Amino acid sequence: MDLPLGIKGERRTEVSAGNTAKAMGSGLLEVFATPAMIALMEGAAVQALEPYQASSVGTALEVRHLAATPLGMRVRAVAQLIEVERRRLVFSVEAFDEVEKIGEGRHERFLIQDEAFLKKVYAKNAPGERR
Repeated sequence: MDLPLGIKGERRTEVSAGNTAKAMGSGLLEVFATPAMIALMEGAAVQALEPYQASSVGTALEVRHLAATPLGMRVRAVAQLIEVERRRLVFSVEAFDEVEKIGEGRHERFLIQDEAFLKKVYAKNAPGERR
């Protein structure tokens, strides 16, 4: 599959009680949680691939959370494909609230074949297998 460099995806959310650091266990305050920001960034990368019907899994993420975002504020994440090496994809990711950039980093994904991937995953449940 030939994926063009530069393709972009975007995801949006609003900071609510459910995606705060306090609710997600990543802190004690009711501000947008780092795990929620990361999920939004990954979602933006997945969205970039949707027009190409490309299934992928996340394998690495290097992110800096730069600024806190309060309850009620909207957040937007953008992912741009910057590198392709066979099945390995690397995205530049950024997140913004209504005031400023709140996060940035790189996200790596691998293209997969759904059926083969799931077969391998579900083999972990096979009786008699070593774990």
